[in-house]
Amino acid sequence: MPTFSHDGIEFAYLDEGEGAPIVLVHGFGSTKEINWVGPGWVSTLTGAGRRVVALDNRGHGASAKLYQPELYDPWLMARDVLALIDHLGLPQVDLMGYSMGGRISACAALTAPERVRALVLGGIGIHLIAGAGLPITIADALRAPSLDDVTDPMGRMFRAFADQTRSDREALAACIVGSRRTLSREEVMRIAVPTLIAVGTRDEVSGAAAPLAALISGARAVDIPDRDHMRAVGDKVFKEAVLAFLSEQA
Repeated sequence: MPTFSHDGIEFAYLDEGEGAPIVLVHGFGSTKEINWVGPGWVSTLTGAGRRVVALDNRGHGASAKLYQPELYDPWLMARDVLALIDHLGLPQVDLMGYSMGGRISACAALTAPERVRALVLGGIGIHLIAGAGLPITIADALRAPSLDDVTDPMGRMFRAFADQTRSDREALAACIVGSRRTLSREEVMRIAVPTLIAVGTRDEVSGAAAPLAALISGARAVDIPDRDHMRAVGDKVFKEAVLAFLSEQA
């Protein structure tokens, strides 16, 4: 598995396929394999003639684990993504993030708009500015002695998932605290690259796609029918919308 270092932090990433590059940024508690390989995104995109790059965010997967919440600010994590793009010598990429990865991708597009040809925000709608994301109580669930000690339904879901994937729960707890940062309406309105926003119609975490799209010039909103935050990730409607959107940017 290839790795690179940025700000003294080591990151694992995958790099598959040939063609125009797209960089994928996973959500909280996930990994490049869980968010992008398992649901078929890597095979779908490489099959469409794309070079696919995806990293494990700091604190996740095979990347370095950090335990200070302030080190998980989305603007810092956006710099990790841009550092990977620099590491690979890519002058410009398409960029797609899901949930927390959408926050990170939006920050990256604002930090270096010249490096981003097109932006896809999945699993993140108007809560990009109107909400801080997943409940902070997830941190308590991750730090609890065992799953049996967790009563909150969403906390139980994330704790069970972290146990199943043998994740570093203390690093994830720091991340859920440190990454809870919204963008301002003015910042979102400065996004100047072609943007697609896709959210499941049963997603109670992300907020609706259309209100966010209305703030970004030329942005397009896609509702993923009958999908919640978790099940929307690999949905066929989502994939078809992304492939169509990216083909229009050629």
